[in-house]
Amino acid sequence: MTSSWTVVRLLRDRDAGLFLAAVLVSGFGSSALWLVSGVWVKDLTGSDGLAALCTAALWTPTLLGPFLGTLADRVRRRPLLVRLNLALAVLLIPLWTVGSAGSVWILFTVLVLYGAAGVLGDAADSALVTAAVDPDLLGDFNGLRTTAREGMKLVAPLTGAALYTAYGGPGVAMLDAGTFVLAAALCALLRVREQRPRPATGNRRGRTAEGVRLLWSHHALRPLLRAGGATMCLASVGSSLNYAVVDALGHSPAWTGVMYAVQGAGSVAVGLVAGPALRRLGERRFAAFGIALTGAAVAARALPYDAVVLACSAATGLGLPCVLIAAHTAVQREIPAAALGRATATADTLMFTPNAAGLAAGAGLVELVDHRLLLAVLGGALLATAGSLAQRSAPRTDARSPSDASPA
Repeated sequence: MTSSWTVVRLLRDRDAGLFLAAVLVSGFGSSALWLVSGVWVKDLTGSDGLAALCTAALWTPTLLGPFLGTLADRVRRRPLLVRLNLALAVLLIPLWTVGSAGSVWILFTVLVLYGAAGVLGDAADSALVTAAVDPDLLGDFNGLRTTAREGMKLVAPLTGAALYTAYGGPGVAMLDAGTFVLAAALCALLRVREQRPRPATGNRRGRTAEGVRLLWSHHALRPLLRAGGATMCLASVGSSLNYAVVDALGHSPAWTGVMYAVQGAGSVAVGLVAGPALRRLGERRFAAFGIALTGAAVAARALPYDAVVLACSAATGLGLPCVLIAAHTAVQREIPAAALGRATATADTLMFTPNAAGLAAGAGLVELVDHRLLLAVLGGALLATAGSLAQRSAPRTDARSPSDASPA
């Protein structure tokens, strides 16, 4: 089955198309607000540190993934997504009152709640997808979802910047609120039959811990999640060196925007081929290929040539999402639906939390060690991670679902 045919097949499916449309519109608003929040705080306070904290405020709730995912398993997921999108639209209304340095705390409070709602929504969304999408096409759907999200990151910041210039931060907040209302309407149109959640058993701590146990005791998922966490940590250290790389090329710091745009284009492209690649290689080999490509690209960024650095940015965009797509697809296939919300959120915590550690480490190391040496070490570590994951891969048919082992 070719990539183009599976894309058409997914888009012709009513529920899959509605899901992707909801991802597009909500991702558009979220990407615009993500960019503008830091600029907004910088303009009001003049502080670079407070502006940088906006990203931290959005990502911190990822640490609560196991707990928030448990909430997603307690109720039916489609009504939860509808209500959650509407609640996010209401949550953004107080941002109209943010107009001075003294009111910036309102923005930070909204960003933390926004991030927590995002963790809960991703958990419910991932669990609901398994009921709405053909199991044979989960990899294709997750790839297209990556394409949609990364595509919005290329378009939305420009729109957000234009709106901010014309109407200020509140204008961007209202745009984001409108996208959440539209996403709620799209989710309400889904025709997904969900089983009523079983009554909760045991205490809350035990139910939360079950997500960790299900993932870490699974022989196929544990290596993927471990490699995913290591990859995200090492890649974030590498991204902390971007300004040093640009400086070595003799460009202004604004040239990093070109690198990010090229990387984003690579991430858009890989989503289109993820499904067929997963069927051919299996989750772990697909992830190992992506990590190896990322490692080679990170190491080669030490070469002081514009064309090489841009090619490496594209390669990183192609390689880095592979482990995330593979891990999410494997979790959806292997974990029972009743526990999929907490398992998905826990997987995200295990893979994305290392980002913070990597960014902090990179910020400190770049002041102490030559960036070229750091890039070579990071590239080698990523290649070692890919090699370890590939060596632990089961035989090809074992790493895939039964339908993948016997393609039509």
